[in-house]
Amino acid sequence: MKIGIPQALLYHYYYPFWKTYFDSLEIETIISSPTNKRIMDQGVKYSVPEMCVPIKVYLGHVLELVDKGADYIFVPRFVSIQKGQFFCPKFMGLPDIIRHSFPEMEPIMISPYIESTTDDLATSIKQYQVFEEKFGISRRDNRKALKNAESVWKSFREYSLRGYDISEAAALSMNDGHKTLKQRKSEVKERFETPEVTIGVLGYVYNIYDSVISLDILNRLKEMGVKVRTFEMIDDDVLKEQLSSIPKTLFWTFSDKLFAAGNHFYHDSEIDGIIHVTAFGCGPDSMLGKLLELDSTKHEKPFMTLRIDEHSGENHLQTRVEAFVDMLKRKKRKVKRGALA
Repeated sequence: MKIGIPQALLYHYYYPFWKTYFDSLEIETIISSPTNKRIMDQGVKYSVPEMCVPIKVYLGHVLELVDKGADYIFVPRFVSIQKGQFFCPKFMGLPDIIRHSFPEMEPIMISPYIESTTDDLATSIKQYQVFEEKFGISRRDNRKALKNAESVWKSFREYSLRGYDISEAAALSMNDGHKTLKQRKSEVKERFETPEVTIGVLGYVYNIYDSVISLDILNRLKEMGVKVRTFEMIDDDVLKEQLSSIPKTLFWTFSDKLFAAGNHFYHDSEIDGIIHVTAFGCGPDSMLGKLLELDSTKHEKPFMTLRIDEHSGENHLQTRVEAFVDMLKRKKRKVKRGALA
C-alpha cells in the first residue's frame, strides 16, 4: 500500500513528522517531485483563476502522485493548531477543493482532521484514527508511531532554531532519529557566520521553500553572501511575546507567526533589512503585508515586497533583489565609516 504526499504547501514544514509516522507504521510513501513547470502548468489548468499559486501548484502535485501509482493521497484538513487561531480557509477546505476538482479521487483521499491547541501534531490520537480504520493498525502501534514522529519533529525544530533552513533541518533530524532528544540538543551547534548583511525573509514555507514558486530566492540571497533568517528560526515563545502587546492579532495561524517574526526582525539589530515574499491573491497577506510595510517606516529599516504568481519572471526578481542587497551593503559600509549616525 502506497500513500502519496504532495511536495507542496505544509509539506515543507511537517514532512519530517509525516514521513517518520508512516515509516513507523511500515506504510510506503511516495513523494511527488519538486515543483517543476509541468506540475505548475497542470495545477493551473485545473484551478479556477482566483486561486493563489501555492494551491494551484498543490493540484499539480496531486495529479503527479496519481501518475506515480499512489494508492492513496494524503490531504490533511488543517483547521487549527492554537486556540483562537485558524488556518487559511483554503487549507480548511483543501480536501473539498481536491474532491471537486477531481471527483474520481474522493475514494483514495485520506484527510485527517487536524485541530489541536499546540503546534505539536501528536497531541490527539483522534486525528489519526483514520489510519487505524483504513489499514487495520492497532491503537498501540499508532501511538508508538506518533511518539517516533514527535521525537523527530522536535529534533527538526531544534535544528531550525539554530539557523538551519528547513531542508537542512529536515535532513539532519531524520538522519539522527536513533538518538535521544537530549543527545541531539547537545550536538546541535549554532551556525556562526560573518556575513556582510543579514536579511529577514518573511513568507509562508510553501512560498519561500518551493524554489519554483519563489524563483529560488533563498539560494539567490545566499549566493550574494547574505545571511538569511526566516520565521521558523525563531522560538515560539519569542513569537508569542511579540504578539502579546498587540491588541488584536491576525486570526490566521501562520500569518500571526510571520507578523510576530516581522516585529522581532524590526527590533533585532542584526537584521539589516526585510523581504516579504507573498503570493498574488493571498487574502491574509493583503493585510499582513500592509502592516509590515507601515512598521518599516516607524523602525527605519528597509523593507521590500516580492509578489509572486505563476507568471513571475526570474530577471525581474533578480534585479530587484540585487538592488535591495546592494543598497543594504552600501548603507552598512557608510555606517562603518561613520558617514551615518
